[in-house]
Amino acid sequence: MVLLPFSTFSSSLALLSTLLLLPAPGAHALWPQPRSLQTGSSALRLSPTFSISLAGVPGAPADLHAAAQRARTQLFADKLGRLVLGRGTGDAAALAHARSLSALQLQLERGAPKARSVAAEAVRPLGQRDEAYALSVPADGGAAVLRANSTLGLFRGLNTFAQLWYTSGAAVYTLGAPVQIEDAPAYPYRGFLLDTARNYFPVSDIERTLDAMSWVHINTFHWHVVDSQSFPLEVPGYTELASKGAYGPDQVYTTKDVANVVAYAGARGIDVLVEVDTPGHTSVISKSHPEHIACPEATPWATYANEPPAGQLRIASPATTNFTAGLLTAVAHMFPSSLFSTGGDEINAQCYADDAQTQQELGGRAINDALDVFTQASHNALRAIGKTPVVWEEMLLNFNLTLSNDTIAMVWISSDDAAAVAAKGFRFVHAASNSFYLDCGAGGWVGANPGGNSWCEPFKTWQNAYTFDPLANLTTAQAPLVLGGQQLLWTEQSGPQNLDSITWPRAAATAEVFWSGPGGNVSAALPRLHELGYRLRQRGVQAISLQPEWCALRPFACDLTA
Repeated sequence: MVLLPFSTFSSSLALLSTLLLLPAPGAHALWPQPRSLQTGSSALRLSPTFSISLAGVPGAPADLHAAAQRARTQLFADKLGRLVLGRGTGDAAALAHARSLSALQLQLERGAPKARSVAAEAVRPLGQRDEAYALSVPADGGAAVLRANSTLGLFRGLNTFAQLWYTSGAAVYTLGAPVQIEDAPAYPYRGFLLDTARNYFPVSDIERTLDAMSWVHINTFHWHVVDSQSFPLEVPGYTELASKGAYGPDQVYTTKDVANVVAYAGARGIDVLVEVDTPGHTSVISKSHPEHIACPEATPWATYANEPPAGQLRIASPATTNFTAGLLTAVAHMFPSSLFSTGGDEINAQCYADDAQTQQELGGRAINDALDVFTQASHNALRAIGKTPVVWEEMLLNFNLTLSNDTIAMVWISSDDAAAVAAKGFRFVHAASNSFYLDCGAGGWVGANPGGNSWCEPFKTWQNAYTFDPLANLTTAQAPLVLGGQQLLWTEQSGPQNLDSITWPRAAATAEVFWSGPGGNVSAALPRLHELGYRLRQRGVQAISLQPEWCALRPFACDLTA
């Protein structure tokens, strides 16, 4: 059987999804919810000698072997008790006569392309990645089988398989055998943005985050690596930017660090979309290249920037335009992704109006015209090396620029702006501040403002993200322009100290919306999200609690209507 995209699945899935809204006792609390899931009610134990076989994957790559080994380790190391009263101690009777599962067999479908590494599959262009898989776990102790058309699909299936199991005493088991899953993503882009410029995050924190992302099928790490506050990225040919722009020599991502992050992400089925925001958010470049920055650290900062310090690239300067195109090209060579973000948000007009050099170099031209030349130079340089530009929504909605139709927009200011982007015919990613910004609701961070709130108040709950409708206000013809969505962590008030708790399990909400599709039931999702949070903590990711444990052990008992 050849796995097909979800659009070809039987229409009976709609009925099946309805049946799965409320969990039955012993049902699997998988996250994200598979597109098609059928379970039984039999107990099944994992054999202590359980193995994962890759014999059905000719030429299986090293990263798939490593993924299988990690999955097997997790099966016995998670030690997650079921979230019920007694944490599974009452399951002993069911386990007494349960069959044992001794093996999981991974298989590439007949006719599938030759096996490539998970990392190679993960960086294929959007729309060309095959993440579909099928999983069968019999109740009689026969071998489980995981099938896919690609190693990336097998990797996704391994992560689902690892969520099927609980521990009680010495037993690793499920109460829901047999299991039949047919799964594929609703949208090709499912991302998480981390800003490492406002505050620096060690590589180990990034890698732990990548692990958690992979467990919930998030496939894109949007790395907002530099900004006005710091330039912690070592770029070949431009090393002065980091040496003079990072917070310190111990807070720099070296070329080796970047290669390690890219490799670590790729082995976990994750593409790294790097962003070098231009022309705004570039004040720190003035530390090494003052000739390229208008209004560097000008005050009052609120006149010249959305947040301190002020400063942005001189877009009317041919020298700055060439410098930027060269810099972006050098950064792009560090990342195998087909995508590269040039940013484009929050350009401050007053900064250019008060910059004598910019006014002289404009020579009577409008800022829009200079920005068009500047942006075309950067984007043409990126396209020359096979990259597709990604921009923030202002590049489409606030300016009249010559952008190629393949440019991808990030809709961030408001989800209401998606319709305007779609009307222009551009593909886009939902990254709306009113639903997906994880940093909102912590109060204002600028000084001398004791009554201030964060600009994107209130706090964005997981329920807010989970109930998001990607197709709201779009026509049927515009629906294919939606590539997916992501949650974002801007780090004015975050650092390594709270990375896990502010991100997880909330970031998993969009993972399910854009993998399983929208329209999920919040009440039914909560017990599954509880379990994900507990499982994350068992794996060393300090996800925040969503409710008192009393509630987690009693599904629906703490609903407002209970």
